[in-house]
Amino acid sequence: MTATTPKSEPGALAPVFEFPKFEIPKIEMPKMEIPAAFREWAEKGIAQAKENYEKWRSAAEEATDRLEQAYAAAAKGCSGYGLKVIEAARANSDAAFELMTELLTAKSYAEMIELSSSYVRKQFDMLTAQAKELGEYAQKVASECAEPVREGFAAATKKAA
Repeated sequence: MTATTPKSEPGALAPVFEFPKFEIPKIEMPKMEIPAAFREWAEKGIAQAKENYEKWRSAAEEATDRLEQAYAAAAKGCSGYGLKVIEAARANSDAAFELMTELLTAKSYAEMIELSSSYVRKQFDMLTAQAKELGEYAQKVASECAEPVREGFAAATKKAA
């Protein structure tokens, strides 16, 4: 930055101060030969680093693929599980409406008790079967989700060894 003050000449400004002008010194770098052993060592290190990077990149890509497979299996399994729950709820509500229809057409109190008892026994059996089916399905989905991850871990362990 330069500041100026008026000179004796009209309309001319003179600098009050100026930054000094320095030149960058020229330094001669000594010419030296890098020993062949050091150069060879450095090249081997770079090659090994590239190889390790490729292994890690490959492993990361494979792990990503396995996780995507696991998430896809989980999404499909959850969807199927939800459909099974809806199917069970529909069967239970159909059975309840059927009971209500039969109770409305019952001729006696004893018949109503008989229908109710029969319904409770059937519902208990149906709920037990539904719970068993849902449990088996959930176990199947869990194993399908874990399989890609397990296989990926086994493959990664094999590559690392």
